[in-house]
Amino acid sequence: MRRTTTSLAALTGAVLLLAGCGSHSDSGKDTGSSGKVSPSAPAASASGGCAATVELKVADSGRTVCVAKGGEVRLTLDGTKSRPWKPVMATGTALKGINAGFAIQPGDATAAYQAVATGTEKLTSSRPLCAEPTAPGGVSCKGIQEWMVTVTVK
Repeated sequence: MRRTTTSLAALTGAVLLLAGCGSHSDSGKDTGSSGKVSPSAPAASASGGCAATVELKVADSGRTVCVAKGGEVRLTLDGTKSRPWKPVMATGTALKGINAGFAIQPGDATAAYQAVATGTEKLTSSRPLCAEPTAPGGVSCKGIQEWMVTVTVK
């Protein structure tokens, strides 16, 4: 029994150590060499500690990111036909919409912006939490999944 307890403790420690390696605190800054910020991989920063390119996904909701003036923000929100994302809305004057350059699947929302002025801008979208019923008497919910990221341009 002692061997099992020791092995279990070692296995638990290894799992926690590996889980810590995959996690990363979001400072909006990046440290790698690609010039991009994404939820899973930090990257090189441009002037002022801000990224040259920021790539956003659904999991980035609630984040604040920093992009260098002249840089780009690109995002893809993966949705479904029954739970589609609304088009991304941008509020502010720091970002200018540009061609995202790729086709999207039904339900997805994509957008691309160039950082044209210093300032702060919010990007938002939403989608239903549940698919709408397809037949009378079906069950549905009126919940909404909100997505929002604050972009700071420096």
